[in-house]
Amino acid sequence: MSTSQGVNVLRYSALLVGIFYGFSHQRTLNANTRAAHAQQEYHHKEDLIKQAKKAWAEKQLPPDQRAKGDGVITDPDDKNFDLEAYLKKVEAES
Repeated sequence: MSTSQGVNVLRYSALLVGIFYGFSHQRTLNANTRAAHAQQEYHHKEDLIKQAKKAWAEKQLPPDQRAKGDGVITDPDDKNFDLEAYLKKVEAES
């Protein structure tokens, strides 16, 4: 009888160690996943901020600097915007 009791103690000990390892390993995996997700979200927000800063800087440029090399102003909100010149430019590009 003593050998079967020792075997049972060993079995239950192995079971408890396995359960503890499973819980701790799952916690580690979840923490790594959350950290990767948070880092990805942070980089996405950084990219959005960079795009917004670039768009704001372009909008703040004077109209003569906004014009491309051919002198056509492509910003429709500009008071010097010429639709006919812009359409000719688009037609020439395509």
